[in-house]
Amino acid sequence: MNSFERKAYALLLSLFVSGLISAAVISSKIIMVFGLAVPAGVLAYSLTFAVSDVISEIWGKKVAGEAVICGFVALTAVTVLTGISVYWPGAPFWQNQEAFASVIGSTPRIVVASLLAYFVSQQHDIWLFHLLKDRMNGRALWLRNNLSTMLSQLIDSTIFVTVAFYGILPVGEIIIGQWLVKLAIAALDTPVVYALVAALRGKVRPATA
Repeated sequence: MNSFERKAYALLLSLFVSGLISAAVISSKIIMVFGLAVPAGVLAYSLTFAVSDVISEIWGKKVAGEAVICGFVALTAVTVLTGISVYWPGAPFWQNQEAFASVIGSTPRIVVASLLAYFVSQQHDIWLFHLLKDRMNGRALWLRNNLSTMLSQLIDSTIFVTVAFYGILPVGEIIIGQWLVKLAIAALDTPVVYALVAALRGKVRPATA
């Protein structure tokens, strides 16, 4: 990679990982968006699909897959480190253990749900994005971006909410609410994806499989 390409990829990968980790930390809280119940991490997590589509378009399927692996490693590391911080005995004068654990200490179900939903949905997003790219001879980025993201996010929402909240919260309502909000975000981020691709195309090496 040349200097520009290396910096651009590093920035996109940073956005990808930060969105993923932020979503994992805050998704135990359920919020209301336009009357729909969704995990609080929905916006941060939606960022990862836009970024992975840009990486897929510019650098290809292999590099996008490597970014997904990087995200999985980062999410696993954060899960382990936050778990240690929750269970490590606090200082005698520190009185906020219960509040700290309630915010940072995700339950094992949420941890498993996050890892499983992330890995399956991101792999599906990359696979479908490139399948559509091949079928459309590289045209209609807006359609490939939206279709791959929308279907992958439905898979993500279904896996995450079912594994994390089944038997505790109204799973169907949360899945639908989360997915509808993600659909809106996916539509809104299309101009951003186009702008990033336009800024990078021609300045980096051609995408490879």
